[in-house]
Amino acid sequence: MKRYQSGFTLIEIAIVLVIIGLLLGGVLKGQELITQAKVKNVANDFNAVSVGVLGYQDRYKRLPGDDGTVQTRWGASAPVGTGGTVNDGQISGNYDAPTTSTTESNAFWAHLRLAGFIGGDTSTATEAIKQPLNAVGGILGVQGGVTGLAGHSVCSTNLSGKIANAIDSQFDDGKPNSGSVRGFEDTGLTTQATSYLDESSSLYVVCRTL
Repeated sequence: MKRYQSGFTLIEIAIVLVIIGLLLGGVLKGQELITQAKVKNVANDFNAVSVGVLGYQDRYKRLPGDDGTVQTRWGASAPVGTGGTVNDGQISGNYDAPTTSTTESNAFWAHLRLAGFIGGDTSTATEAIKQPLNAVGGILGVQGGVTGLAGHSVCSTNLSGKIANAIDSQFDDGKPNSGSVRGFEDTGLTTQATSYLDESSSLYVVCRTL
């Protein structure tokens, strides 16, 4: 008696490979769409802060964070920035100052929120001064004197190389060490990057002039 060994035909194998290819393509396309959405959100953050600062200056003739008149406008609970001289046109403090601090760089966010230029909780001073989160779980912060940039800058943290490069290319020249957008290794603003590496272990802080 002849014995027949069952198995997959070439056509069946080909169909399976096509299905696997379609699934992988869908996954990769979905990942790319998610990345592009994050890039768009991060870019919108930069634009929203810049617009908010310009609107605040136009309305109150002060820089948010450096405004010493906020308590006459919004009451005694409105945080007045510390660590610098108010109304001198300078926002003192680091972009990643602890949220327990009312340095001018933190009061910056409270003033924009109280004025209605950005969203956020203003029920208490502690909540009002918190730096906003970006689309990748990092923070937005403002700081003066960022290496290579004049005036004040807004910085976004925890960005992958792909997102950082896309943001730099959208607003500037795509190079982390030149132009009006600068990229730094995600350990503060001490080490300026020479290129954006698209690998999971490399994260960046990207700063743009306000």
